[in-house]
Amino acid sequence: MSRDALFGADEPAAKPAAKPAAKPASDAASELPVSRDALFGADEPVSAPASDLPVSRDALFGADVPPDETTATAIAQSSSRPVRYRGFLENVMAYTTPSPSHWSQAMFRADLSAQGGFSSSVKWKLGARVDFDSVYAVSDFYPQAVNDNQTLNFLLRENYLDIGAGDWDFRLGRQQIVWGEMVGLLFGDVVSAKDMRHFVLPEFDILRIPQWAARAEYFKGDFHAEMIWIPYASYDNIGKPGAQFYDYTIIPYGENTVFLSEKIPTRNLSNTNYGLRLSVLQDGWDVAAFAYSSMSVAPTFYREIVAGPQPTVVYQARHERIDQYGSTVAKDLGSMVLKGEAVYTRGQKYEVANLSTPDGLVEQNTLTWVVGLDFSQFTDTRINVQLFQNHFFDHNPDIVPATNENGYSLLVNRKFGDRFEAQALYIASFNRNDWMLRPRVSWNFEKNWDLAVGVDIFDGPRLGFFGRYDDSDRVYSELRYSF
Repeated sequence: MSRDALFGADEPAAKPAAKPAAKPASDAASELPVSRDALFGADEPVSAPASDLPVSRDALFGADVPPDETTATAIAQSSSRPVRYRGFLENVMAYTTPSPSHWSQAMFRADLSAQGGFSSSVKWKLGARVDFDSVYAVSDFYPQAVNDNQTLNFLLRENYLDIGAGDWDFRLGRQQIVWGEMVGLLFGDVVSAKDMRHFVLPEFDILRIPQWAARAEYFKGDFHAEMIWIPYASYDNIGKPGAQFYDYTIIPYGENTVFLSEKIPTRNLSNTNYGLRLSVLQDGWDVAAFAYSSMSVAPTFYREIVAGPQPTVVYQARHERIDQYGSTVAKDLGSMVLKGEAVYTRGQKYEVANLSTPDGLVEQNTLTWVVGLDFSQFTDTRINVQLFQNHFFDHNPDIVPATNENGYSLLVNRKFGDRFEAQALYIASFNRNDWMLRPRVSWNFEKNWDLAVGVDIFDGPRLGFFGRYDDSDRVYSELRYSF
């Protein structure tokens, strides 16, 4: 399993474009925009209702209304849009059970966004989030660098301007760009950066980090084209060494290991990201293809061995340019939905388990594919099954992954009335005993209020994708108020 083969929330937080009906009817009805304004969140029709139309020449020219009121009304109707606020307040408590057991999360999170518009074709969105985790403020369990990194964080969320012009739509600013089609898997989600400080456990709307981007979209019938340019990229937030889920697997070479500060690419034209995605709906098949060139959002750890009586191994996280070409497909088969993704990645480097390679890395081109079936014919029950593989071309025997890393996932979700919901997610490797299990129960006990309790269990070898967190099993609760 590769670094990009992460498993997260059940559904993408947002879609970059209108999606055709390659989904169950219940989902499609709620997700497909009925117009361009619906796509960008306009609640009210562009034209005035019949009751607002002038009934006489005098009314048309304002004779029945004082001039200043007429002007104010015209301005209000033509240049302002209602501002809508939404967000949530959330508390997450987690207790890590393996010895030494300890509190690993006591998070208070506040998320607020506002949307409005200057006209029917120019709209805006502003959003921000504040995270405060008191575990790091009051405990000395983690290193000081981890405490400093994870105690208090202010994060800009989506902050953009939308401009519509005929068949074209333009979005400028900080935004989510989601190209993946799978349920929970991030194979095709090549554009988004992620906050990996809690592994893949948070929901996608928490996990994803928006990109500062310029995006142009073209809609014509069942065809959709999307072009993006990211002049100033965001990268995965992997935290600091010593954190509960520090996103790196150390191959042991000795006692002394040092991590230098992460090296973020400099801001220049050669380090910008850009891509193109085309999609079409044909005979019920939703097919898309994309090409994307970027400085990889996930870091690669370069290694240096400093000689001495006790050699020191020095690591530094860096980001390299990679090229990715992929395709997604979805088809509604009636009683089930078929989905698939394939991504070819060129230029990614992987760690080797030997001392002869100077920087400890070799370049490997890979093909990652996943296919899944989503069953919803059972009342109040959803079952999703997925198979995936990461194939290494010209496989180097010194890297940890095998030539073909194979795995599968199973999600079972069941609703009990309008207030209770239970689900279990299991993801595992076919190559080795490396797996994660996440049972969870949620209760909508009051309007806008949700309480969830669950368990996260990891098992496998120390160099496994999940086994590296074998000592991080936890029980947790999530209390959220949405508005």
